[in-house]
Amino acid sequence: MLAVYLSPLYLLVSLYLLHRIFLWLSDLHPVFQHKAFRITAAILYLLTAFSPGIGFLVPAGDVQRILKELGYYWMGMMLYAVLIVAAADLIRLITKRLQRHPFRRMRPALAGTICFLLTAAVSIYGMVNARLIRITPYEVSVDKQAGALDSLRIALVADLHLGYNVGTSQMRQMVSKINAQKPDLVVIAGDIFDNEYEALDDPDTLARILSGIQSTYGTYACYGNHDIQEPILAGFTFPKEGKKMSDLRMDAFLAQSGITLLRDETILIDDAFYLCGRPDYERPGRGVTERKTPEEITSGLNPDKPLIVIDHEPRELDELSEAGVDLDLCGHTHDGQIFPVNLITNLVWENACGYLQKGNMHNIVTSGVGVFGPNMRVATKSEICILDVTFQS
Repeated sequence: MLAVYLSPLYLLVSLYLLHRIFLWLSDLHPVFQHKAFRITAAILYLLTAFSPGIGFLVPAGDVQRILKELGYYWMGMMLYAVLIVAAADLIRLITKRLQRHPFRRMRPALAGTICFLLTAAVSIYGMVNARLIRITPYEVSVDKQAGALDSLRIALVADLHLGYNVGTSQMRQMVSKINAQKPDLVVIAGDIFDNEYEALDDPDTLARILSGIQSTYGTYACYGNHDIQEPILAGFTFPKEGKKMSDLRMDAFLAQSGITLLRDETILIDDAFYLCGRPDYERPGRGVTERKTPEEITSGLNPDKPLIVIDHEPRELDELSEAGVDLDLCGHTHDGQIFPVNLITNLVWENACGYLQKGNMHNIVTSGVGVFGPNMRVATKSEICILDVTFQS
């Protein structure tokens, strides 16, 4: 419902930007002052600006996909257009009364062109950057014996957000880069889907690509807060009666992809180490009434064997450390995904992205592979984390 309440503000911001665009174009050439042009441009602009809402209302199909994909691109471009134009207006207001300043004689045509070029440059960079998946290496040491293993190479990914923004091309790149690292274990720390199973561009092909992940011990996953079936508009969800759960097709998709889903379950791998997959903190999903506490996770386990936990959100770090967890692998934060959001994530999370040690526990939070909302990354990166874990010999 929040999206509905914010829609008047969104409309005002959209009209502010449209007004500034018209001022810029009118100063560029008289042809842009014609009424027919202004009406046509305003209609196209507003259709683009409200494409996320229109796509939310139309039936599922090709038209909906085009509108939603357009809307995700627009959300990012509009953010930077508004920030840049507002900054230009602020500079103009501050320097308005000064007799001498570099902006005093700048015409709207030049100011608008500078704003346009800056917006285009940042947006294009963000779109391209979101599709480049990097490798981020980590080395950690666990002071426990792991059977016959001296070391373990883990590939950690999260936040794939398979849907309108992320599809087969990104997954081919991800799988190829994972396999090139020759991991022993692959874990996916939640948000595999982007709320709507229908948003997958080609489920069978995606499953076939993901089934190509190669590792010694297999691929395991836990669900995140977006691994549920629910309507979503511009990043906002709507109230729904009953418990929010994954679509059964999502569960089947993972099985088809060769990915083992862990729902508050702990398994012993190769009689060497434990792997636990926690349900999401906010939306534990099907089969879980209330997720286990950190103490319940470790209860009954051999404390001499290493315990690796995958949990979508980096919460309860102190409790997990005190309970005896050795390695806690998370996602969720996207490292803020886009500037300036990435500046405030450290205020929200104790470990917003990267490495943190809590007692004897190593916590690693990945910025994720995919994107949510605006289809771009600015000042952050899409990544696969490669963890080289050594054990006591």
